Amino acid sequence: MGQKVGLEDVLRYFDEDGDGKVSALELSQGLGMMGGELLMKEAEMAIAALDSDGDGLLSLEDFVTLMEGGGEEQKLKDLKVAFEMYDIEGCGFITPKSLKRMLKKMGESKTLHQCKAMIKHFDLNGDGFLSFQEFRIMMQ
Repeated sequence: MGQKVGLEDVLRYFDEDGDGKVSALELSQGLGMMGGELLMKEAEMAIAALDSDGDGLLSLEDFVTLMEGGGEEQKLKDLKVAFEMYDIEGCGFITPKSLKRMLKKMGESKTLHQCKAMIKHFDLNGDGFLSFQEFRIMMQ
């Protein structure tokens, strides 16, 4: 998995209507579901600042630009947000169960066994979970 694949996952998480782009409403609601808060006006301003084709929506390319345009600190924050999306249980790790649930939310059905195999590939310490550090390595 590369960073662009990870960003596609983030985009799909926010993209409620499945059109491949994120509206201000989807951005605001998506952050709300993650425990954050972004007022509609703030979401509209964020999209206006990042929207490359003037359609009022964020595309995958806009997400990539956002990630590449920010400094290392911003990239780290964005990775943390993505990690927290998968850490549904709030335990500080991505478990096979939370990975399965998140993938299902994004329309990708995997068995628990498949999720364990996906995690095992990047599980450097062999504990069966992905820590944030392991997730960072996976997303490079």
